[in-house]
Amino acid sequence: MRRFSLSGTAIFLGLFLGLILSSVSFAAEKKVASSYNSVCPAVLLKNQEYFTALTAAIDEAKSEIIMSFFLFKAGVHKNSYPDRLLTHLVQAVRRGVKVMLILENSGGNDHNLDFANSQTKHLLEDKGVEIYFDSPRKTTHTKLIVIDQRIVLLGSHNLTQSALKYNNEISILINSPELAREARSYMLTIIKEAK
Repeated sequence: MRRFSLSGTAIFLGLFLGLILSSVSFAAEKKVASSYNSVCPAVLLKNQEYFTALTAAIDEAKSEIIMSFFLFKAGVHKNSYPDRLLTHLVQAVRRGVKVMLILENSGGNDHNLDFANSQTKHLLEDKGVEIYFDSPRKTTHTKLIVIDQRIVLLGSHNLTQSALKYNNEISILINSPELAREARSYMLTIIKEAK
């Protein structure tokens, strides 16, 4: 009986220690997203972690947010994740942050996609966000954000309720001014090609 008790205690302590270490690790990762200060310049964002990190980064933006997405489906419900994200972007504009968004234009090949992106355009453009559509001659399948020419978020997340809340998705937040400048330049090229 005593042997079982020691074994049970060891299992409990092991689980407890594992829980504490994983909580500390998770909290450290989230600090990278919100403060930009870390020894590790990159954080892997799984599933809903992306939404939390993205909104924190938008809320801390000082000068510029430039985004390029295949699909941004806002205007469905005010509490949906995309509509909540829209609110964070509008608040950034009100703080004086320049916000630019590039969206996919299928050229009429995907009416649902074009409708969703056009609806988002109208919701954001009226609030001061600069909206651009890519050239319909080339699909822009990016999911890319650069904040303050320092933070890069890229991965599989579209800005839809499914991607931000329900799907298995993975993206990465990278703190790298050099990479941010390159990604920003790439997005500006998409805008130029569309003209």
